[in-house]
Amino acid sequence: MSTASTAISEPRPSAAPGQKPSKALKRVVAASLTGTALEWYDFFIYGTAAALVFDELFFPGAAPGVGTLAAFATFGIGFLFRPLGGIVFGHLGDRIGRRETLVITTLVMGLATGIIGLLPTYETIGILAPLALVLLRICQGMGAGAEFGGASTLLAEHAPANRRGFYASFSQAGVQLGLVMATVAFLIVGTLPDDELTSWGWRVPFLVSFAMIAVTLYVRLRVEESPVFRQIAQAKRVERKPFLEVFKRYPRSVLVGIGAHIVDVAVIYVYVTYSVAYLTKELDFSRTTALTGIVIAGVVVTLLQPVYGALSDRIGRRPMNLWSTIFTGLWAFPFFVLLNTGEPVLAWLAIFVGLVIGLGPMIAIQGAFNAELFGARVRYSGFAFSREMGAAIAGFSPTIATALAAVLDGDPWLVAGFMILSAVISLVAFLASTETKDIDMADFDPDQQRIVTAPTVADDAEAEEPRFTKDGTLAPTARR
Repeated sequence: MSTASTAISEPRPSAAPGQKPSKALKRVVAASLTGTALEWYDFFIYGTAAALVFDELFFPGAAPGVGTLAAFATFGIGFLFRPLGGIVFGHLGDRIGRRETLVITTLVMGLATGIIGLLPTYETIGILAPLALVLLRICQGMGAGAEFGGASTLLAEHAPANRRGFYASFSQAGVQLGLVMATVAFLIVGTLPDDELTSWGWRVPFLVSFAMIAVTLYVRLRVEESPVFRQIAQAKRVERKPFLEVFKRYPRSVLVGIGAHIVDVAVIYVYVTYSVAYLTKELDFSRTTALTGIVIAGVVVTLLQPVYGALSDRIGRRPMNLWSTIFTGLWAFPFFVLLNTGEPVLAWLAIFVGLVIGLGPMIAIQGAFNAELFGARVRYSGFAFSREMGAAIAGFSPTIATALAAVLDGDPWLVAGFMILSAVISLVAFLASTETKDIDMADFDPDQQRIVTAPTVADDAEAEEPRFTKDGTLAPTARR
């Protein structure tokens, strides 16, 4: 009986070592950078709005600090639904393709964000206002749960093996660019008088999302599907239940992926969301001053993402992850010491060092690192779920930080302890990881350290498993 099993070999990269990137690879980079920036702009503007105006607009009448806490709680709800988005859209990404799934997530995220800008406030429709806000935040969380994993997977599978860290870093550069765009948007509308900001000004950054949908769809529809996924589809080896296979074949990678994403989510939202509320409400900084520090650091981090990615191609992902985690934990108390000086330049320095030197290297290589944890047939599902489960665990960091600060009447030292704890959790995950930069993206099992091919949808019970030689080529297969 002939076997239906088909070997999946490493696809030819879009750019061979030493050669200029192909037009296809350039389009993937441009689409990932632009699309990810626009989608994460949508996600980040909610956090800034929660820090500045949502407590007044959707939770009026609450005691001082309680309204901010409630606004940050709705911010965190989006994180709870990111793993669900990872499961749903990760399944689609492994079944119908990376590119097509990213088109869907663009619509989910963009429409939800735009509609937030149209919402009546509590003063107009009462309790329905915060309920609608929560529902739309859930949709944002679903879209975000698949966005980064899909964009990074597409880039990593297009990129030449020896430059995977460099090219995959552009998806994270897009995230940072989205942060900068969101902060600038509120920096501009934040110059409005308070009555205008709360009546209509806050809506503008959200309504811009409707226009951004068209831009994102344009760039993404021009991108070619991943060569790795095309080979899987052509060989009829698409996984029927990719999410379940992730846990069967990569349990260790799932745990590493979850733990790895604790510190950057917990700490970055302390830096860019909680610190805005802390600076403006506890230290009497103006909105413009608080947001300017984030913009400066965000621009530098964005520019350095490809630099850090290229460095990881030389020295490895693991050393850079360990450096970022340890430095971030050590920076927690100095960060708040500098904020508490009340000097704008020192407050900016605190944010700059934390983002650029601390978290910068780690977040730059996430796209490559997480994609390398899983085999090709379940990569989107494994990447998206594990990363977003970590995000769900750590995503309430602004809420937690606000509550911890309240225990000490506004002093942030328990918040610094929380940052250190999150760093310790991720440090354990990174210590448990192995170096991944040289793996075969076609179908490699990091947990078992061998090439694997699971039964295909079309395989019958008597199909013989392909065997590979030491150099990764297909060995002769005996046939019955």
